[in-house]
Amino acid sequence: MTMNQPGTMPAMSKEMQDCVEACMAAHTMCEETMSSCMQMGGGQAQMRIMSALMDCSEMTRMCADMMMRRSPLSAEMCAMCARACDMCAEACMSMPDDPQMMRCAEACRRCATTCRAMAGATM
Repeated sequence: MTMNQPGTMPAMSKEMQDCVEACMAAHTMCEETMSSCMQMGGGQAQMRIMSALMDCSEMTRMCADMMMRRSPLSAEMCAMCARACDMCAEACMSMPDDPQMMRCAEACRRCATTCRAMAGATM
């Protein structure tokens, strides 16, 4: 066990680092997919997808931020983030012929998996 300087945080576990990276990847993918959706235009289905993308984008960014600063609320945020990612992946899967949507769904699924694992871990 390494000793830290007074006032410094302990190093992040590999699992936490993986989760932060998955959150940031999902955040980026959601932002790119929102941009793609805006260019396409669309109706009611597109609005449902945009709403899921916005929620997931914000949630993943906040979740990564909270883990990086070791917030005592990180576990609860990870659980909520996993739910937002699941909802976003499901919404994106409603457009299986769109490669951007499929990439976003995959990033969201990976993030949901890592966040569920972190939600059950002690941070």
